[in-house]
Amino acid sequence: MDALSGAGPRRARCSLGAASPGARAAAAPWARFSAWLECVCVVTFDLELGQALELVYPSDFRLTDKEKSSICYLSFPDSHSGCLGDTQFSFRIRQCSGQRSPWHAEDRHYNSGAPMSLQREPAHYFGYVYFRQVKDSSVKRGYFQKSLVLVSRLPFVRLFQALLSLIAPEYFSKPAPCLEAVCSEIDEWPAPVPGQTLNLPVMGVVLQVHIPSRVDKPEYSPPKPCSHENLLPAPVILSSVHELDLFRCFQPVLTHVQTLWELMLLGEPLVVLAPSPAVSSELVLALISCLQPLKFCCDYRPYFTIHDSEFKEFTTRTQAPPNVVLGVTNPFFIKTLQHWPHILRVGEPKMAGDLPKQVKLKKPSRLKTLDTKPGLYTAYSAHLHRDKALLKRLLKGLQKKKPWDTQTALLRRHLLELTQSFIIPLEHYMASLMPLQKNITAWKTPPQIRPFRQDDFLRSLEHAGPQLTCILKGDWLGLYRRFFKSPHFDGWYRQRHKEMAQKLEALHLEAICEAQNIETWMKDKSEVEVVDLVLKLREKLVQAQGHQLPVKEATLQRAQLYIETVIGSLPKDLQAVLCPP
Repeated sequence: MDALSGAGPRRARCSLGAASPGARAAAAPWARFSAWLECVCVVTFDLELGQALELVYPSDFRLTDKEKSSICYLSFPDSHSGCLGDTQFSFRIRQCSGQRSPWHAEDRHYNSGAPMSLQREPAHYFGYVYFRQVKDSSVKRGYFQKSLVLVSRLPFVRLFQALLSLIAPEYFSKPAPCLEAVCSEIDEWPAPVPGQTLNLPVMGVVLQVHIPSRVDKPEYSPPKPCSHENLLPAPVILSSVHELDLFRCFQPVLTHVQTLWELMLLGEPLVVLAPSPAVSSELVLALISCLQPLKFCCDYRPYFTIHDSEFKEFTTRTQAPPNVVLGVTNPFFIKTLQHWPHILRVGEPKMAGDLPKQVKLKKPSRLKTLDTKPGLYTAYSAHLHRDKALLKRLLKGLQKKKPWDTQTALLRRHLLELTQSFIIPLEHYMASLMPLQKNITAWKTPPQIRPFRQDDFLRSLEHAGPQLTCILKGDWLGLYRRFFKSPHFDGWYRQRHKEMAQKLEALHLEAICEAQNIETWMKDKSEVEVVDLVLKLREKLVQAQGHQLPVKEATLQRAQLYIETVIGSLPKDLQAVLCPP
């Protein structure tokens, strides 16, 4: 096991810096593989050790002991789940700090084009699990128990579940050669580029996927098939790399979708107690997807066990519960986490034609340590009124036996419009804080973005509030006031302020480059002022070339020309300092 799990960092990651994509692929083994996955793990049950890491591939990928332990425990359902046969689920673990740089060279390029909610994780790993437990008389315990795990920093749950459903059954019958061949095939895949539709061949099948882009229209629609006339066999088209079947996930809680959306928006601590890791992980992922296109800025664990390294951190009573959504299956957590403000208990999913029995809102005081019935145990009162029309449409869809993807599309559109109605007034107010373009001049420091004043924003809602785009009534003002105290407001504001600051820098650079009289400006300036201009232009140029400033290529070329012109006007000794040989 020690040899397989590797002692040193992968060379592929060290050389992903300066080379071009073509040279990089040729020079670095597993570079293309690394664009999709960190590694593939195999976890088995050992009679003496319990869950044990049997294999890590590629073999030189380094995992810390804590990461190995977390992967082992989270790759098996706990004993309360009783999962027989094959089951798929996912988990999310914290990367151990200090082990590797959290940013790969290509992360910035991918993240700049990807929606906020689908950017690569800088500090966490996702684990996508295919677990098999079947009777086997040749094994001492009487059962074959093994998990195949894909470890990635991409939240592409649908893609990796589809990949596992192809790989795992084959691997369990032909272990080593199958896994090595699959990893080599993935190492031939093109990198995930936002906005592109890609063909990904694996095990004789071609998966066709669209990588979402932040400029895509935020609505539920499958990707348009790209040309595949020469592809044999015809590709299997995935409608999404990440979107789950929301209607199926939310079936037992449809009457409380509004309340759950508010809890997610406010970043409230929530425990989801489910009968299996599959149900818990899908429900947690569905809950955090409620806020799209807003990025979920809190921590979340689709599947969490008492063996997790953060168990003490999340269960301590010496401080308020953290802003985390936890998916669990062990009823022990009801006792351990009964001080948490919101606990959602769901039962086994039912696939009948009628709407399953809906969980009821219950006071936390009714939470029992043993034999807790399904319900949403919370003292929280929703700020917005329930959308009864939505529930009626969903029920009518069930009665008419409409396809589930139609029901999911309806539910997703409702949540999207709800989030957009909430965010649009914030976006409009934030945009009003941006200095006017006419006040940005070439030779003056650009004006500052005005501060966000919560009272001013709340006053603006009377004429430009969510009521303009949303029919739901309720206490919108109260919801905004609570939102201001949440991690999601902080995350949204920081991101928007950063984007506006970059836009301001870009406009200032354009103003400098469009100025026709740089020689005239330099005439009455000291050498210190001229050198300061060179350094500032260079800094802006570096930011722009790193895709951090939204400027045109022509502006970059003009800025470079200005730098050369200004440096050429300086004495030789200063030129040597600014342009060393």
